[in-house]
Amino acid sequence: MKSENNYQILKSQKTKLGNPIELISSSLFTLHSSLIIGVFHGDEPQGKFLIEEYLKKSPKQNLLFIPCLNPDGLELKKRTNANEVDLNRNFPTKNWELTEKNEFFGGETPASEIETQFLIDIIKEYKPKLILTLHAPFKVVNYDGPARAQAEKISEIIHYPVEESIGYPTPGSFGTFAGIERQIPTITLELDEICPVEDLLKPVHQIFDIL
Repeated sequence: MKSENNYQILKSQKTKLGNPIELISSSLFTLHSSLIIGVFHGDEPQGKFLIEEYLKKSPKQNLLFIPCLNPDGLELKKRTNANEVDLNRNFPTKNWELTEKNEFFGGETPASEIETQFLIDIIKEYKPKLILTLHAPFKVVNYDGPARAQAEKISEIIHYPVEESIGYPTPGSFGTFAGIERQIPTITLELDEICPVEDLLKPVHQIFDIL
């Protein structure tokens, strides 16, 4: 399926509430592209806007995009998905654990969620060379796996500090799953939620351009 901007939808999956999660590629897509993911958490909507605005420009980049991994959470305006699971605690990592049911609940079992399974399948099939996820609000460039050099380049553009640790335990996190356990360079760009998202367009799109 091709979009009007010469992008194609490679894969699509419906969520519990019937919303689509889409994997979109640029016209120059090949295996081992960089993968950019927005809206792990529904109360962090900046990534979807920034990715969709970038796609409107039709840049000729070898990139993969999931503009909104958690459309149900976005619709409900909450961190978790429709099952009250924090997707960033639901990955089948060595440190996954069953936790109390709060906003950081990692599910009854690892990879229990449609959204988690969709992303795991994407990584297996398309083998991204680097993964960038867009979060908020900490204003840091966090990284997992062999991504220090890329994190420093991103830091130079957006002027956030580079941090290897986010500062608190994250059992079952995507960074652990992809970056640490699979050694895919994985960067979590924590955006400033106070800054108008329009002001983030220039630096974030410049970051996309260097991936």
